[in-house]
Amino acid sequence: MMNKTTRIILWMIGILVLVLIPKLFGVYYTNMVVTFAILSVFALSLNMLLGYTGLLSFGHAMFFGFGGYGTALALKHIGGLGLLPAIGIGVLSAVVLALILCPLVVRVSGTAFAMLHLAFGQLMYVLALKMYRVTGGEDGIANFPVPGILTESLKNSPENFYYMAMIILCLCAWMMWFFTKTPFGQIQVGMRDNANRIDYLGYKVPQSKAVIYTLSAMFAGVAGSIYGLFLNLVSADGSLGIVMSFVPIVSVMIGGVGSFFGPILGVAVFKMVDELILRYTESTELVMGIILIVVMMFMPMGFMGLINLLKKRIKAWFVARAEMEKVS
Repeated sequence: MMNKTTRIILWMIGILVLVLIPKLFGVYYTNMVVTFAILSVFALSLNMLLGYTGLLSFGHAMFFGFGGYGTALALKHIGGLGLLPAIGIGVLSAVVLALILCPLVVRVSGTAFAMLHLAFGQLMYVLALKMYRVTGGEDGIANFPVPGILTESLKNSPENFYYMAMIILCLCAWMMWFFTKTPFGQIQVGMRDNANRIDYLGYKVPQSKAVIYTLSAMFAGVAGSIYGLFLNLVSADGSLGIVMSFVPIVSVMIGGVGSFFGPILGVAVFKMVDELILRYTESTELVMGIILIVVMMFMPMGFMGLINLLKKRIKAWFVARAEMEKVS
C-alpha cells in the first residue's frame, strides 16, 4: 500500500511540474520540453517494434513524416479546419501507409525487415523531394495556419501550444504503456522471444504483427503531426530523412531495449548531449556515435539496465546487512 501511495504522489508531483513549467521557465526551456516529449513518443512508438516485438526498422521516420505532411497539407488546403481534425488527418495518413506496407513487411523479420524499411524510407524521402508541387520539395511546407482548440490560433501562443501538445503526447505515452500490460502486450513479447511457440498456441503471428505495426505507425504519426505544428514547418530532411529514422533507434539503444521508460531516458540523454555539444562544436553525431558504441560495449541493456542492476545490488546489500544484524 505504501508503494502504491508513493507512486501516486510521485505521479501527482510530475503532473504538477509539467503544468508549472511554462510559468516558471521561459519560452526556450518550454520549447525544449515539447521537443523532448515529441521525440519520446516517437522513440516509444519504435520501441513497440524493436523492444517488445524484436523488429528493427531503419525507416520509422516515414510514419513520422507522413503524420507531419498530412496535417500540414490539410491545414494548408482545407479552410476552417480545426486543430484536432488536422492532427487526425496526419495520423490517418501514417496509418494508411502502414496498412499498405503491412501485407509485405509482417512476413519478414530480422535483417530483411530492417533493410526493407530502409528502402521504403528512402523511397518516401525521394518522393517528398520530387513531388515539389505537393510537398514543397527541399523547402517543405511552412507558414501554414495553426488553429487553436479554444482560442483562435496557437501559432503565437507557446504556452497554450505547450499544454495542448503535452496532453496529447502524455495520453499517447500512457496508451502505449497500457498496451504493454494487456494480454496482447504479452503476446507481443512472446513473438519477440519465440514466434513459433506463439504460433503453436493458436495466435496468428503475421496478423498480430500487423496490429502492432499499425499502432506503432499511428503513434509515430501523432509525434510527427505535433512536431510539424510545433515548428510550423514540415520538410523532407527534417521529417523523412535517414537521420530522423536513427534518432529513435539511438534513443532506444542508449536508454535500454525492452524497457518502456528506457527510450524516454535515452531521449533525455540525447537532448542533453545535443545541447551541451552544440555550445562548443557542431559534431553532435560524432559524440552520439561514441556514446552509442560505449553503451553497446559496456552497457548492452542501456542506462535502464544499469539502473536495474544497481537497484538489485543495493537491495542485496540491504538484505545481507539485515541478515548479519540477525546473526549478531
